[in-house]
Amino acid sequence: MFGVFRRKVVCGSSSASIVGKSWRASRPVASTTTTTTCFASEGEVLLLHPGISGNVRSICHLTQPGAMVNLKPLREVMISLQPCVGVQMQTRMFSSDSGDLVDAVVPFMGESISDGTLATFLKKPGDRVEIDEPIAQVETDKVTIDVASPEAGIIQEFVAKEGDTVEPGTKVAIISKSAEGVAAPSKSASTEAVSQPSPTALEKVAEKPKPKVETTPSTEKPKPASPPPPKTSASEPQLPPKDRERRVPMTRLRKRVATRLKDSQNTFALLTTFNEVDMTNLMKLRSEYKDAFLEKHGVKLGLMSGFVKAVVSGLQNQPIINAVIDGDDIIYRDYIDISIAVGTPKGLVVPVIRNAEKMNFAEIEKEINTLAKKANNGTISIDEMAGGSFTISNGGVYGSLLSTPIINPPQSAILGMHSIVNRPMVVGGDIVPRPMMYIALTYDHRLIDGREAVFFLRRIKDVVEDPRRLLLDI
Repeated sequence: MFGVFRRKVVCGSSSASIVGKSWRASRPVASTTTTTTCFASEGEVLLLHPGISGNVRSICHLTQPGAMVNLKPLREVMISLQPCVGVQMQTRMFSSDSGDLVDAVVPFMGESISDGTLATFLKKPGDRVEIDEPIAQVETDKVTIDVASPEAGIIQEFVAKEGDTVEPGTKVAIISKSAEGVAAPSKSASTEAVSQPSPTALEKVAEKPKPKVETTPSTEKPKPASPPPPKTSASEPQLPPKDRERRVPMTRLRKRVATRLKDSQNTFALLTTFNEVDMTNLMKLRSEYKDAFLEKHGVKLGLMSGFVKAVVSGLQNQPIINAVIDGDDIIYRDYIDISIAVGTPKGLVVPVIRNAEKMNFAEIEKEINTLAKKANNGTISIDEMAGGSFTISNGGVYGSLLSTPIINPPQSAILGMHSIVNRPMVVGGDIVPRPMMYIALTYDHRLIDGREAVFFLRRIKDVVEDPRRLLLDI
């Protein structure tokens, strides 16, 4: 790595000329020249390698001229040199050997994520990027993470390829701070390339076929005719040809969703109960106060906030719905974190509304809008999807009339909302049209009995049909 040379110095002799003058007259400071000089003991000079000249303070403390020099023994010097160099190497996380080039690496992706798939590049080699501008996306089994440029410059090349499995710290691209890294080759390089034949050309010359020797043509035996294809009976199915099929690998998010849903079916004793809700009063409340609500809170009043408040009321009345089985124990949660299932182009994500029991209608609507935008843009973080004690899935936005949702582990129940349809209902002995919605509750029958599930769903129905119950707490 480096060497330490010890040389005797005699005051006034020619050997002292290596420092320009007698070291007794003046103490030299750390130098940036080829060789750095530092004193270890009287009459001895240490010549240090240039690579550790910045660490001369680790060897001896240089004082003002005329003061005493605090010296360390040579053994301590040798022990302290290597750690100093290691610290310097670790601080240059994004730097390469050249000062003009920096490396763009995969960032930390979360405590429970060890690797991901390099999904796509957002830039091309030669493009100009600014600091912290995304240049690639890494897809994990939970979220999509951006790989940002550590410096402003020009993308010189991509080191990894799309579809590669990458870990935090994996080099993805090389960024040139100036345009020199991607400039056109010089004339000398081009002339040299012309003067020297390329390896491809040499291979082509070497692979030229030898002239064939004329021989008398041999008579080939005629090949037997291929048998006609077997006739298929009318009862056999005619399968489509393979050239009309496409095989596309599953994304990490889709594989994760598939695994969790199948684990849910294999673990829980799933049972679903249904009810229907008259949406007249909640829709009327929304219609009357939507303008004033938007003016005061800056967000539109939707139906989801009403259902979240109804779910909170139901969970407070039936705490077992908010609990979960853990081995031989039951964990009762004294908080209510509502997960909202959001369908995105890349797959299903479930952001969480934290402490929903402490939020009002406006705070719930703002949080839902924020999380939904992040989910659709692919910028939602893992922390915003972790946890959750109960899930709401609104398939009605896609026109679903009825469904049986699957529990999101490690929760014990999920509420399914559906589309609102005008149906004839009997009200006060008369048949009148009413906007009705089917709601479904899928629950883990190992923990939750049918009585608690029906009471919970009934509480949601009562609160949605008459929101005044929330004010009176009845």
